Amino acid sequence: MKSRLFRILTIILSFLFLTGFVPIFSFVGPGVTVLNSGNVYKASVQFIVNQRIEKETGKNSLTLIKETLVEETGKKIKINSFEEDLRQLVERRIKMTKQKIDNQNLQKLLKKRIEVTRSILELNNTTQ
Repeated sequence: MKSRLFRILTIILSFLFLTGFVPIFSFVGPGVTVLNSGNVYKASVQFIVNQRIEKETGKNSLTLIKETLVEETGKKIKINSFEEDLRQLVERRIKMTKQKIDNQNLQKLLKKRIEVTRSILELNNTTQ
């Protein structure tokens, strides 16, 4: 009797592993959940959700989440680089504008000094 049970189990296990029946691992997660929490309902929902995700996307839930995170990280990097480029552009423009204003103020100051100097020189010329 034991040898017959052993043969049947051996045939079933060999069938599972030799035919490429990889989804056996999808039973492992819910099985661990049942053993840890004792909640069969939670494990059933976990299994059904994983199967539904795999059916719709062709990927298991772990792969889907990983790719989504990588994609969002890539978007954040692009957004951050765009924000950095924009910040640098604005800073550069502010510096250029400040320099132009300083040059204009310097030119005004220089013109005023020239006028004051001329007026002083003319006063000196007239008194002599």
